[in-house]
Amino acid sequence: MSGQSGGGKKETIAVSLTNYLDSGCIVAGASGLTLWAQHFGLSSFAVGLLGALSANAFGAAIGALIGGRLSDKYGRKFIYTYNLLIYMFGALFIIFAMNFPMLLAGFLIMGLSVGAGVPASWSYIAEMAHPDSRAHNIGISQLAWSLGPAIIFTLGVILAPLGLLGSRLLFVSLVVVALIAWILQRQLEESKDWEAENARQAATTEKAHPYKELFSNVVNRKSVLFLVGVYLFWNLVAGAMGFFMPFVYETVGGLTNSQANMLQAALWILTSIGSYFGFAKLGDKVDQRKFYFVGALMAVVSWVVLTFVGMSWLGLGVFVVLWGLSAGIGAQAFYALWASELFPTKFRGGAQGIMFFLVRGSCGVWSIIFPMILASLGFTVAGTVMIGLLIVSLVIGTVWTPQTQGKTLEQITKERYGDSVEAAKEATEDLPHGQEVTK
Repeated sequence: MSGQSGGGKKETIAVSLTNYLDSGCIVAGASGLTLWAQHFGLSSFAVGLLGALSANAFGAAIGALIGGRLSDKYGRKFIYTYNLLIYMFGALFIIFAMNFPMLLAGFLIMGLSVGAGVPASWSYIAEMAHPDSRAHNIGISQLAWSLGPAIIFTLGVILAPLGLLGSRLLFVSLVVVALIAWILQRQLEESKDWEAENARQAATTEKAHPYKELFSNVVNRKSVLFLVGVYLFWNLVAGAMGFFMPFVYETVGGLTNSQANMLQAALWILTSIGSYFGFAKLGDKVDQRKFYFVGALMAVVSWVVLTFVGMSWLGLGVFVVLWGLSAGIGAQAFYALWASELFPTKFRGGAQGIMFFLVRGSCGVWSIIFPMILASLGFTVAGTVMIGLLIVSLVIGTVWTPQTQGKTLEQITKERYGDSVEAAKEATEDLPHGQEVTK
């Protein structure tokens, strides 16, 4: 049933705006972090707390846990009815923040909204896509995700002379986009895959909590471990970069706020190029194992350069090019694709919500620790840790790349689970460790 509405192009564009708003609010906070810190006299712990409770970490983690379950129970469109209203409400707290608690509340509310929207968005895009264009549509959503920082950091450079007022205006721009996205998303049809599964569940006499089914199935447990492994270790690096990189450029590299924002804008423009001309154009056509390896290796090399070559303009230039392109074709794009493919419709959103909770929650802890490591042990130690994390993500994604390319969601589910999830549960209990149900 997936692949309705001509491949879901219109739906993909409307839903992808959620990704723009996700990354946009992270970098809007990041670009003005030093300004907020100076204005309110924030300690390093307070700065870390802003990152930890934002869309970059705990806020999004908790939101995803709630939103993923709601999107499975009440539908993908249910999330779009309310989610961005909460987002705009949180943005207003930041726009009019008069003290640190108001600022922190705004970051948290926006984070909850972002997290709630992500599982529904990736599930919806995959369910609407033709099997031969699923990676393309996910790539378009990743393009929107990378355009958020590219545009926000560019606006940050333009508005830099306004100081803190410029930072507040960045959130005004996000409110405008959120309002447009909310209007467009309210016009979407519900996913036919979800409607069919909801009807089947309504006719089922035996009711079991979907999370019980999710974790009682060995195939699901392996999928969760694999996907969290791919995304978590990469996102610890990317999450710290998304929120703290301008801060690092300024405090370690000695750049001005405008220079740091210009560098980040260039990085995200390259990520946009990688998302569209790389993942969207090639993700359905080339060997995904080799494709993933190339992107992951570029990410590792970029941090080797930044850590050991240093923050000269040459080193920064090489870093920006390698990381920027790799982020467009790397772990997040593949995670979004595989996470929407490897679980049945029944708990596709919920499984993603749990995994996103684990990943962004871990990123929240790291957001508190990273500034302390940076301050006490120095950038070389922090950079070496980043390299190690990226190597782990590279190995996991390359070794255990799933064979889902070009298949319908129904076909993938049947191959992995048999004729039903219940049958799969019985079958997989008797399989040797590491083996899955296939054709």
